[in-house]
Amino acid sequence: MNRAGPQPYQLGASLIELIVFIVVVSVSLVGILSVFNSSMYHSVNPIVQISAIELAQAKMDEILARKFDAASPTGGVPACGSAEPGSVACAGISPNGVYDDVGDFDGQVESPLTGYTLTTSVVNAGADLGLAADQARRITVAVAMPNGETIQLASYKVNF
Repeated sequence: MNRAGPQPYQLGASLIELIVFIVVVSVSLVGILSVFNSSMYHSVNPIVQISAIELAQAKMDEILARKFDAASPTGGVPACGSAEPGSVACAGISPNGVYDDVGDFDGQVESPLTGYTLTTSVVNAGADLGLAADQARRITVAVAMPNGETIQLASYKVNF
């Protein structure tokens, strides 16, 4: 016998259950999208850092390829300021715009790429290595990146 009217059980979902389901899915979707957005934003950061390191290394290689001092002869022998015959006094760190020796790069600031700024510093640092102060120079190349961070590379050039 089939009667019309309420049945002892119902099939399907009520309107309240459907609204709760939509709210739960919406909240979880917002959380997932915010994590995805954050990861996309930070995925560019390593590329910016690698570019800065490559710029700094290229500048450091350029500087280290130069002779120690303006008074150093081609090939570096005899070293300026040494006791060897024919040696002359070292000229010191004196930027002159010619860029033929390490000291010429002191204080140089340039922007090889948009948003990146390279700053070079050269100081006498022989004492760091147990030498006379003017017999070694510490070269520091700092790169300011577009995101405000700075990367520094440092190296020594020794008068030998």
